[in-house]
Amino acid sequence: MEKVSVLAITKNGVNIGIKLREFFPSWKVFAPKKFEDENKEIEWYSEPTTEKIVELFKNNEGLVCLFSLGAVIRLIAPHLKDKKTDPAVIVIDDKINFVISVLSGHIGGANELTQEIAKKINAIPVITTAADVNKTISVDLVGRKFGWRIEDESTVTKVSACMVNNEKIAVFQDVGNKKWYEELPKNIKLCENFDELKNSNSKGYLIISDKKIEGDFLKDSVVYRPPSLYVGIGLHWDTTKETIKEGIDFCMKKYNLSPKSIAKLVSIKKPEDVQGLIDIGKEMEIPVEYITREELSQISTPNPSDTVKSFEGTASVSEAAAIKASKGKLIVEKQKFPPNLTIAIARKTD
Repeated sequence: MEKVSVLAITKNGVNIGIKLREFFPSWKVFAPKKFEDENKEIEWYSEPTTEKIVELFKNNEGLVCLFSLGAVIRLIAPHLKDKKTDPAVIVIDDKINFVISVLSGHIGGANELTQEIAKKINAIPVITTAADVNKTISVDLVGRKFGWRIEDESTVTKVSACMVNNEKIAVFQDVGNKKWYEELPKNIKLCENFDELKNSNSKGYLIISDKKIEGDFLKDSVVYRPPSLYVGIGLHWDTTKETIKEGIDFCMKKYNLSPKSIAKLVSIKKPEDVQGLIDIGKEMEIPVEYITREELSQISTPNPSDTVKSFEGTASVSEAAAIKASKGKLIVEKQKFPPNLTIAIARKTD
């Protein structure tokens, strides 16, 4: 967590803030101007604390408050939005007995930071989220460190309840890093395929895949989308954003793949970047990677073209780019969209 502020409103709180900076030197410590001394480590403020805490709440990834839990709750309550956008909020008491995770424990990182602070200052961490208390899997954090995305956030609460209540949950994974867990709880069953998953008579399901999935069981499922797909694109200087989008959508639908698993759009490095590719990357919020013709020419592909070689200096763009960037296996061979677009897709293998 990069941007964290500490708010102290007592003299003792100021001292605790100084102590925290010894362990976390990038953190900023704020305290009322009435306590001001020559200490340059503190940022002294003159506005009311009710205003200052709102400013810090809105402009930080984490907020550590060195005063009572009740006061903190009253001050931040009117400004809460949701767990995906609210910062991590942590409270430390005036005697440094407890470090309490108050808000955004999982997604916001408050639980993890609480543990870290408590260890540094020799205090007791207080964490109340059910998954942590029961030492089971936090459904909303599965694969987070690998960049996995959740298909539909609305099912997370339901499956999380199944998890903490020790109800049977089936798991199927066909892509992505398999080291997302150290030891699975006893209520989890690993399935080899979808049929086994569907017939497992489970209360909830975790699915880790880049394939499109259908079925009534999805209402009881959390589907994770690892960034496993690399879309190679051959194009002309005038190929438009709309043309590229139509081509990608066609391939995703035809081959039953999820756009949420696209890791990169990849193409040949031209003298000038194609505006249509720049635009579609921004629209889809997917990074674009460029590979030189010299590198592409070294990649063996199933569908090389003399025509492409005469124009680009390499016999393959879309297939070679997808394979090169993914370091994986081509799963969609070159699809042609005349007159100015080809698309191929490769899957990264972890």
